[in-house]
Parts: sequence; C-alpha cells; structure tokens
Amino acid sequence: MRSIIFILFAATVILSSCGQKNSVSANYELKTECMGVELDGSQTVKAWGNGRNRFDAVDQAKKNAINDVIFKGIREGKSQCETRPLVGEVNAREKHQQFFNAFFVDKGEYEKFISVKDERIGEKIVRDRSKGRESVTHGFIIRIDVPGLRSRLTEAGIIK
Repeated sequence: MRSIIFILFAATVILSSCGQKNSVSANYELKTECMGVELDGSQTVKAWGNGRNRFDAVDQAKKNAINDVIFKGIREGKSQCETRPLVGEVNAREKHQQFFNAFFVDKGEYEKFISVKDERIGEKIVRDRSKGRESVTHGFIIRIDVPGLRSRLTEAGIIK
C-alpha cells in the first residue's frame, strides 16, 4: 500500500514538473553595450531590439542605441564609451516630445547618425538572437555618430 502511494506521489511530482516552462529571457531587458570608440568620436555599440521579425527587431535596436546615447549614456561593455547621456535635462523626452517623436519615426532622421559598417553580413542572421512565440530579439552592432548627433541636438535647441 505504501509503495503504491509513493509511486502515485512520485508520478504526480514528475508530471507536474513536465508542464510548460516560463521564459524569463523575453522579459529581461538587454542593455546597450559599448564595443569601442573610434578616433572620429563615433561609438560602436551592441544594441538589442525586439520585433515581429528580424527586420523589425533590427530597426528597434537602432532606435534603442540612439535613445540610450541621448538619454541614458552607455554604461555596459567597455569603459571607453561616454557614460553620460547627451541630454542631461530632466524629462527632456517629454519636454521635447514633438521633436523626438518626429526624430524616431520609422525611416526618420535618427538613421542619419547610425552606420552598420561594423556588422558582418554572415553574423547578422546567426548571432545573438532569441525567439519567442510572437517576437524575436536580435543583438546588432551599430556605429553611432555622436559628434553629429550632438550637433543636431544643439541645432534643435535641446542641448545648450
């Protein structure tokens, strides 16, 4: 009798542990990492994006990289990148919402300040991706023209 109860208990434990696994990676925020700084002042970063497909994820990674340089600074990876954000004003995104909404629109002005020179075509597809049920996450190497971006933000009156 005890052996039957033990077998039923063991079977219950085993079957309950075979259920669907919850994915933590989809909810984990991947941060933009510094890969290096060029002599022209540009920064090479690895940014992450999430989207319905690879193209949406790459586009989001580009926007995330520029957004991090402007508002957060790059704190992960090598210490060469500027850790301070370009815009130090509190609530700058909200105060200049009209400018930044237009700046970050798909195929918007933000694309003038990024280059994918450092990304190798063969590695774009294979490297650093994870796939969930409704989306994919990709890491993408991007070079950001920080002096040009700083100049544009100054011209727009956002940086004084």
